[in-house]
Amino acid sequence: MFRATALPADSDRPAAYRLLLEQAEALIGPERDRTANAANLASLLYHALPGVNWSGYYWRRGEELVLGPFQGQPACVRIAIGAGVCGTAAATRRTQRVDDVEAFPGHIACDAASRSEIVIPLLRDGELLGVLDIDSPEPARFTAEDQAGLEAIAAAFLRLSD
Repeated sequence: MFRATALPADSDRPAAYRLLLEQAEALIGPERDRTANAANLASLLYHALPGVNWSGYYWRRGEELVLGPFQGQPACVRIAIGAGVCGTAAATRRTQRVDDVEAFPGHIACDAASRSEIVIPLLRDGELLGVLDIDSPEPARFTAEDQAGLEAIAAAFLRLSD
């Protein structure tokens, strides 16, 4: 049985993310199925990251993102590419790290408790597959160190999943 190790809020973030990446690779390494791996990683991130209230995936379906595996409150099912933080990450193909979602033009509030958000686009061979979305009820929850760590985990997901 696999059990996520929660990262302490005051930890050395680069070291904590190295440990979390090792956990992610061990958890999904034996499996190639994208949905199964996304479900397990959404759970791992939700339980391991302090101050997070939602963790999950949206898959690209034409010009929209459609809800995939997640942990947290029920979420928006469809988001137009270019709309909100997730749609902006998909359109620009760049990570969006937002300290105050209420100040983000066109923010889509799926969970009214969310105050900050990070969204990492999932690109394979230049093709947008979807996004990894993580929300927090804390303003400015995500740092550059969080971004680097989560981008490494997203890269492992892409490398280890079909």
